[in-house]
Amino acid sequence: MYAAERRTALARKLRADGRVSVIDVAQEFGVSGETVRRDLAALERHGVARRIHGGAVARTSVQAVELDLVERETRQAGQKQAIAVAALAYLPDAGGSIIVDAGTSTAALVDHLPADLSLVAITHGVVTAAQLARATSMDLHVLGGHVRDATGAAVGSATVEAYGQVGADVAFIGANGISPERGLTTADFAEAAVKRAVVTAARRTVVLADATKLDTDFLVTFATLDDVDVLVTDDAAPAEAVARLRDAGIEVVLA
Repeated sequence: MYAAERRTALARKLRADGRVSVIDVAQEFGVSGETVRRDLAALERHGVARRIHGGAVARTSVQAVELDLVERETRQAGQKQAIAVAALAYLPDAGGSIIVDAGTSTAALVDHLPADLSLVAITHGVVTAAQLARATSMDLHVLGGHVRDATGAAVGSATVEAYGQVGADVAFIGANGISPERGLTTADFAEAAVKRAVVTAARRTVVLADATKLDTDFLVTFATLDDVDVLVTDDAAPAEAVARLRDAGIEVVLA
């Protein structure tokens, strides 16, 4: 088990049980007590845990559990389609390059891409790659790694390193939560590392997120608001949240 996967599992255990002990976790995961203490320190930095003598207790204000693909595909479906159509305005000119994140919001974007689009497309999403291959004639590049069941996204060091070699025009990316305090968040350490690499690999970052994602925090931050150029959301977005994001310098589009 990678450190990121272990910490995600530990966060879920904390959320379910309310507290954990170093000794019990070390035995369950087959690691040393020092490794568990480092994991708990990382979770504490992310606001998920508060360390106590011999273990940690949960901080309950941050969500750590994500929905699977089937559940997310049925949520806010109409809003995601509207967001996808509005996001088409941010495609680069012919001959340019895009990164398409794994996820249901970006999958909706692929559904609306013109079939004859002359672009280079890069993705680490298995489902996204299949969609792009079927729906468009783009020059498609798929980055590999360990595929997460929950999102169909490739994760791990190989995926992150591959994005380190990329310099795309635009990244279209999703997020589980967006808040002024913590920026863009997601529920999994490994997926956060890949999303962070995606943001770094593009000259412009366009976030696709429905209104339910605003003022919501998940386990791991992968980008600050300064990293975001455009947020495309739906017209149910709270006015105060939109105003705060615009004050942070983000172009907010209401679809």
